[in-house]
Amino acid sequence: MKKWEKLPQEMKVPQVKEYYDILEKKRLSLAVKRIFDVTVSAVMLVVLAPAFAVIAAAVKKDSKGPVFFRQERVTRYGRHFRIFKFRTMVDNADKMGTQVTVGGDGRITRVGHIIRKYRLDELSQLIDVFRGTMTFVGTRPEVPKYVEHYTPEMRATLLLPAGVTSEASIIFKDEDKLLESSSDIDGTYVREILPKKMKYNLKAIREFSLMNDMKIMLATVGAVLGIGSGSNKCTKKRKAARQ
Repeated sequence: MKKWEKLPQEMKVPQVKEYYDILEKKRLSLAVKRIFDVTVSAVMLVVLAPAFAVIAAAVKKDSKGPVFFRQERVTRYGRHFRIFKFRTMVDNADKMGTQVTVGGDGRITRVGHIIRKYRLDELSQLIDVFRGTMTFVGTRPEVPKYVEHYTPEMRATLLLPAGVTSEASIIFKDEDKLLESSSDIDGTYVREILPKKMKYNLKAIREFSLMNDMKIMLATVGAVLGIGSGSNKCTKKRKAARQ
């Protein structure tokens, strides 16, 4: 972690300091977390190379455009990066509408529907984990225009790299369905969904441990496959989040 004095000015506020002090005491765990990220992502990139090739071929055959969707996102300390995701929508879809996806979104391709259902588009983020722009467990990276709406406390999530998965991302796994009936998708996301997700993200920082990270990773697998007690717990929380 950077020294407090080295943080971006907008993060040097009391609301962030509370979370900074918590993480400051867990430097060793954070170092182990990074070693885990590099080691596991490297192994998975090698093992899953054939799957990457199959997905890439399916994406290219299904529609015109690149294999990867390289959208600008925000990660640790407010740094911008271009995320790696297998493309599930028509080329330049982000210029055709909102930057969040809703249920029944006409921009999603035929193959894209299958890839999104099983979250296969997220596999390519192993590249980001290996590079250090992301971590396995952490706050999902938002696009810059949504980060602009962060409250001072929400900026504490930028103390750590953006994550591939988190408790919030499991609970709001079907956020596209929550947004599909809204006439103001961006506004609804910023006013209603983002604050709810951030409650879980901030709680995750307060309770950070390597064991909790492992639990979230297992719960993510369970949520995708629809199995396991972790999946059931998150399903209940998803129902509560809709209310």
